[in-house]
Amino acid sequence: MRGRSVLLALAAAVSLLTACTDSPPPPLVSAPPTTVTPTHPTDPTQLVVGVDSVKGGYNPHLLASQTTVARALGELVLPSVFHIGPDGSPVLDQTLMVSAQVTKAAPYTVTYTIQPQAAWGDGAPIAAEDFAYLWQNMRSQPGVVDPAGYRLITGVSARDGGRVADVTFSQPYPGWRTLFNDLLPAHLLKDAPGGWTGALSTTFPVAGGPFSVRDIDQDRGEIMLQRNDRYWGQSTKLQQIVLRQAGPADLVSALKAGDDQLAVLDPSDSTMRALTELGKTVQLTTVPNPVVVQVLLRQSSPRLSDPALRAAVFAAIDREALISIGSAGGPSAALRADSLALAPSQPGYKPTIPAGVGTPNADTVSQQLTQLGYTKTNGSWIRDGVPLNLVIGAPNDRAPYSQLAGVLQQQLEAAGIGATILNTSGDQLFGTVLPSTTTTTTGTGSATPATNDQGGDATSSVDIAIVPQPVGGDPASVLAASFGCRGPLPDGTTALPAANPAGFCDHGLQPTIESALSGGMPLSDALATVEPALWQQHVAMPLFQLADVLATGPEITGVNGGPPLVGPFADAPTWRRSVRK
Repeated sequence: MRGRSVLLALAAAVSLLTACTDSPPPPLVSAPPTTVTPTHPTDPTQLVVGVDSVKGGYNPHLLASQTTVARALGELVLPSVFHIGPDGSPVLDQTLMVSAQVTKAAPYTVTYTIQPQAAWGDGAPIAAEDFAYLWQNMRSQPGVVDPAGYRLITGVSARDGGRVADVTFSQPYPGWRTLFNDLLPAHLLKDAPGGWTGALSTTFPVAGGPFSVRDIDQDRGEIMLQRNDRYWGQSTKLQQIVLRQAGPADLVSALKAGDDQLAVLDPSDSTMRALTELGKTVQLTTVPNPVVVQVLLRQSSPRLSDPALRAAVFAAIDREALISIGSAGGPSAALRADSLALAPSQPGYKPTIPAGVGTPNADTVSQQLTQLGYTKTNGSWIRDGVPLNLVIGAPNDRAPYSQLAGVLQQQLEAAGIGATILNTSGDQLFGTVLPSTTTTTTGTGSATPATNDQGGDATSSVDIAIVPQPVGGDPASVLAASFGCRGPLPDGTTALPAANPAGFCDHGLQPTIESALSGGMPLSDALATVEPALWQQHVAMPLFQLADVLATGPEITGVNGGPPLVGPFADAPTWRRSVRK
């Protein structure tokens, strides 16, 4: 009985405990919420630069690669004989060169002496073979930037184990200081698969400047540069520079938050307002680029070989609309290009555009096409039963060219001129499409029919091209590269099928262009003759000079707009970043 009493007592105790457990617990006293302030851990040796795009390729010598990022990489990673100084004049890079000077008048010879310690990142010396490699490709490959000076070179010879290069020319060339910038490593590229066309298409194999490329990730939109520890010159202040791609709104947000310390972008009007609203925490500077956006009516096209037809097409183009849409109200809108040879930001620039050019005129279109035998039927101009239809070419991987092609197509079709856009990349356009036609022009501007490389009419050739015109080099060389005739090279080899993207040649103007190139005539005198004739030929319609906005945060020192037509990255080796408080 005693055991049973104990069990009953235990059962009662358990029952009591269970009843207590089922009761609701006392209310919890909540602690006040903790506010976490976001922090930006600062690495004073790293700088993040926001950019519009990091798309390749990156060869600064190619028309297809005329982007802010490609020029920046060339400036930071590749060695150059001369750099542009603050006043716009070339200054010898004494880190790379001992000297560079004219040493002989006949034949005209420039001798380059390279510093004995100058070397690529893999230890190979920077040598005369790098000069020869750049010369050979710049004079013979299609789609290169400013080749006129290189085509005057007759030979590059090496002395002193390659540390001295003697460069001979077929004639005097005052612009020689603009040559041999952004040298490429010949020992790696001359026998590489893809050769010149593949050079720097996705990365840099080796560095010869203050920075090297650690990684290019186009999918993530990021390029990482690091201090080149093999660089023989003064070490950079920063260990890393990261170029990070983002949309306009994200770029503005990243600057505001301090995630980007710097941004270089081509903003629209709305993005510019957003940048301005950041106030004094961000300094804004307009940086003109060495590129003019232009429309070319290609003389080498069989459809546009007649100047009268080009005049009719000119009269159908609304230039103001193209400038407005292409510049999007950004800084480029203030850099209207009203000259064929000089950009608005260049010394000596003055408008030369005739009155009325670029203003659509339906009466002029009708008059010109009627005289050429066209009749307007159901809103389209037709001759011999064939509608007038033109092919527009523009690099579809580069802004603003592809967008402008669509606008131009609409303008032509509104005037009754059919237009088709050729969908092609910049590499294809400049490398194969534009050089594929040939033409011979007399001094009066008449032309023989164009043919393609396989013979026969070039019926698939591009009639109108919307492309960049590089303007950063010697102005006389730019004139010759843009509008000069092709011909045999000084050593007797054959030049390219097309002398320039417009496929233009006027043998009556050629002596004047050559005289300016060799220094026999002042550029201003040459332009006074050449530009009015070019406008009458209706070959090129410049639109505007591209420009970026440099947005600088408070943590950065040593950043400015940079030398004229070079940009801010020229001074990147001296940039400093302070610790953000």
